[in-house]
Amino acid sequence: MSITSISGLMSNYSQLSGRNSSVDEEKEQFRLTSDIEAGDKQNADKKPGRWIDGRTVSDAIIGLSDGMTVPFALTAGLSALGDTRVVVFGGMAELIAGAISMGLGGYLGAKSEEESYKATFKETQAQTVTDPASVSGTIADIFEPYELPAELVSQLTHHLSDSPMLPSFLMNFHHTMPEPSGSRAVICALTIAMGYFIGGFVPLLPYFFVGPHDAFVALRWSIATMAIALFLFGYGKTCFVSGWRGRRNIRKGVVGGVQMVFVGGIAAGSAMGLVKLFQMLAHGGPDHPDHA
Repeated sequence: MSITSISGLMSNYSQLSGRNSSVDEEKEQFRLTSDIEAGDKQNADKKPGRWIDGRTVSDAIIGLSDGMTVPFALTAGLSALGDTRVVVFGGMAELIAGAISMGLGGYLGAKSEEESYKATFKETQAQTVTDPASVSGTIADIFEPYELPAELVSQLTHHLSDSPMLPSFLMNFHHTMPEPSGSRAVICALTIAMGYFIGGFVPLLPYFFVGPHDAFVALRWSIATMAIALFLFGYGKTCFVSGWRGRRNIRKGVVGGVQMVFVGGIAAGSAMGLVKLFQMLAHGGPDHPDHA
């Protein structure tokens, strides 16, 4: 019996409470055994499909979310100075530095996750050798919420206790820690960094097509561009999780898009207000002697 079969077994039988004690355990055991065999056959016949790691999608969302708000707020704030070159140079510097910083953060986080998995796996392996009694109790505790027949739980515990896959089983179902791939750290760093750079480059585009003193003109185009981009990103991010079809999912996507526009607007408005405030303080305000 493979771990995949056990996973299918546990997903097919939800956690129940108050089941009638008069259920015939022999029929129940026969049904469970048939489901396990069917699951093994289905897994053997299943062909590997193309899929995207959920953690990679999460990394892309993190990078794009930060990239579409922080650089946008910076470029909007720098636009208050009225110099397009300052906005472009400052925006590009922030994009590059931010992408590197975000990528390094993702790399270090993924490395820490990998080291934590290895340390926990090593401790679990040692526990299976030094304290098999507690491990048997842990296996029984894993199956307890599913109210499987006691005889079947005993058979599963006995089988897993002698299986070389026991540490992997405990990592999946007891510690709930999936094994990270060897390239996880690099992929995480590249995904977050690229997401941040791409998301942050969108509000900077209009500044490349205006004159050196037309920063406010570019800002208007940047605001329009980012409003559309933020809405589409929020809509896509929400529908990717909840689904693309159905009136309810579409409504959720619209709400998610509006929320992203709202958050980006607050960030940009705050940045512009702070730059204006600092600019007034630098010039001494309206009562400064130079203005007399």
